[in-house]
Amino acid sequence: MATTTKDYYATLGVKKTASQEDIRKAFRKLARKYHPDVNPGDKKAEERFKEISEANDVLSDEKKRKIYDQVGFYSDQIDPGQAEAYARRQREGGVPVDFGGFDFSGFQGGASPGQQQSGSSWSSFKDIFSGIFSGAQQPQRPHGPQAGSDLEYQATVDFWSAIRGGQARIQIHRQETCPTCHGMAYTGGPMTCPECNGSGQVTQMGGRMKFNIPCPNCGGTGRISNECATCHGEGTVSRTETVEFRIKPGTRDGQRIRLQGKGNAGINGGQPGDLYVIVRTGTHPVFTRVGDDIQVKVPVTIAEATLGAKVDVPTIDGRAQLKIPPGTQSAQKLRMRERGVESAARPGQRGDQIVTVEVVIPTLNDERSREIMRELAKLNNQDPRVGLFEPL
Repeated sequence: MATTTKDYYATLGVKKTASQEDIRKAFRKLARKYHPDVNPGDKKAEERFKEISEANDVLSDEKKRKIYDQVGFYSDQIDPGQAEAYARRQREGGVPVDFGGFDFSGFQGGASPGQQQSGSSWSSFKDIFSGIFSGAQQPQRPHGPQAGSDLEYQATVDFWSAIRGGQARIQIHRQETCPTCHGMAYTGGPMTCPECNGSGQVTQMGGRMKFNIPCPNCGGTGRISNECATCHGEGTVSRTETVEFRIKPGTRDGQRIRLQGKGNAGINGGQPGDLYVIVRTGTHPVFTRVGDDIQVKVPVTIAEATLGAKVDVPTIDGRAQLKIPPGTQSAQKLRMRERGVESAARPGQRGDQIVTVEVVIPTLNDERSREIMRELAKLNNQDPRVGLFEPL
């Protein structure tokens, strides 16, 4: 015999927002009143005691209570993940499942003591409810406008284009609006769903169980439309396209450029997404770029490093003179202000050029040169390694 779902909260006389302590107190109060020991031979009291015990068994267990709140009844055969999916689908506007005609006796809270369900009954229960709670019905495309998704691509530009700016191109694959249905995914007007005859629900049987569930053909709307033959109901078609974009002077490696409306097309009149290009800058055999600064290594002679000199150095603007102070050491860094890259974020401001001095030791090919070097060593008999031994 078919029964209706049970309101456990009403059985215990508590609200749905009741705390665990409220439920415990309500059960103890009713248990003292209807316990068989207090009412010997009273069948109504015995049945009442079974009802409040069943309600307490579910509501006093947080996991069972959560499933009961999500689904409307409890069974040990319902997976918590399936219950969560079912509840989420209802919050999103899914058609409620009609449990009218389903015999819940022995299913709610598990089978009663001494009562067992047949294997076929439990199998039908799990098979049908697995589909219902997992949202197995065919998802339907929303009828309102849907914005297109964004795309992200990487583009490599050469060293000088990143510094001076220019135009670049990239080939992308994107979804564009279907030329046949103009992004609507369907052609022709909607018609009555032949599966449910426009009711939006179909009856599913499982042994002695009967469920009214959302029609999988129309998603519970009762109406269907013919899919566009060009895009197969997607509203978009794939296309390979070459996109041209501007590189600002001073663009850095890893900089993200947004090209509005160049992403995937929207559906049902929705706005297209955007295209984001991640710029990867090329290298240079002489210059190394760090942010807006330019680094370069410049070799100098012993005489230039010792006595000081003005030497020509390369910059991104061409040749420039750099003053080498007397006594400059190898690996010493000298700064050339505002000889770096113009900032893409702050136009008009430039970074610096950092010059690393490399003192070149000459190869002495004649005795006269070696004699002069020995004389120089006598005149300047400093020990450059003395500092290594002082801490010892």
